[in-house]
Amino acid sequence: MMFFRTGNTLPLILLTLCAMIAAGEDPRAREIVQRMDELYRADSSEALMEMVITTPHWERALKIRSWSRGTDKTFLRILEPRKEKGMATLRVGNEMWNYLPKTDKVMKIPPSMMMGSWMGSDFTNDDLVKEYTFLEDYEFAMAAVDAPEPGLLYVKSIPKPDRPIVWGHVITAVREEGLIPVWQEFFDEKGNRMRRIEFSEVRVFSDRTIPSVMTLEPLNKKGHRTVVRYLEAAFNIAVSENIFSLRNLRTRE
Repeated sequence: MMFFRTGNTLPLILLTLCAMIAAGEDPRAREIVQRMDELYRADSSEALMEMVITTPHWERALKIRSWSRGTDKTFLRILEPRKEKGMATLRVGNEMWNYLPKTDKVMKIPPSMMMGSWMGSDFTNDDLVKEYTFLEDYEFAMAAVDAPEPGLLYVKSIPKPDRPIVWGHVITAVREEGLIPVWQEFFDEKGNRMRRIEFSEVRVFSDRTIPSVMTLEPLNKKGHRTVVRYLEAAFNIAVSENIFSLRNLRTRE
């Protein structure tokens, strides 16, 4: 959380904290979630990633370069393999577009397709969009879990009643020291575990310490798994606004 801006910051912070407490939200829990979000994003970022998608019938690996500005702009371009090279995704706020080089077409993702798979992975289009609104769409509280591990903190994220969100709640485990995420579990409205993300292989990129590997397993789809590995990452760098444009979707590397 930002505590050092100029102007009438302190009174605004006090009012915000009072509003959270009145609503039953734990300010510490929100701070943990915000810290986790900022680990990977910062004011801007550029990264090179490998995504390995595994199903019971096949496995494939993608190499992806990504850029971001703040929480509302993301651009991803597939570099490998040759078959998918040039495919790109642009997200601005809660809107999203895909580019398919084989047909040279830019397609805006309609609401009906938001729960569809992103590039055949276990991540959905909605996952990319909801990064933008997670802090706004959920309320947060410190959570008690069965068999808690020493040195971990647990946060329960509950969707606000007026939000069209498929999850009943989300539990996140972070290290008490450094607030590094360890795992995240998503539950449906009946309380059934639906998927789990594990964060591992903590590395230092520039001046930032983050888990370099994220493993997503949908618990209702046996044998399915998507692993994202950060190969390179730089934060708080100059990222051109032109990257986040529909025109840039068609740019070939």
